Amino acid sequence: MGVLDFLSDYFTVYTKRKRRKPMQTVEIKVKMDCDGCERRVRNSVTRMKGVKEVEVVRKQSRVIVRGYVEPNKVLKRVKSTGKRAEFWPYVPYNLVTYPYVSQAYDKKAPSGFVKNAPQAIPPPNAPDEKFTSLFSDENPNACSVM
Repeated sequence: MGVLDFLSDYFTVYTKRKRRKPMQTVEIKVKMDCDGCERRVRNSVTRMKGVKEVEVVRKQSRVIVRGYVEPNKVLKRVKSTGKRAEFWPYVPYNLVTYPYVSQAYDKKAPSGFVKNAPQAIPPPNAPDEKFTSLFSDENPNACSVM
């Protein structure tokens, strides 16, 4: 063992380990009209490295990809089929505080979904700004009313 220990000091093997991408769920909106469109999109994404599961919901024009993939690469692969594609812009209806705000309501959204937009009205349980500090002498940005 002495010879092997002596030689191991001179010969070291460095292995470069790649960091594995995190498991992700990528949702993409793709307009699909027929079985051929659906098959073409499904096959293009299924062949990607790291993809574990592909779910196509043609009724909602939605493709859900689960696996160790990068979202931008999945979007690029779907666009390479000739279809217009974008990331899924909708959230479930029950997760939004005010779903009928003009920015959130979308007629093209599938039933039960609204657009993911910032809410114009603050939620009722949000902490209010203290109005007493707006007119205090200790606040240099306060309005002085005389």
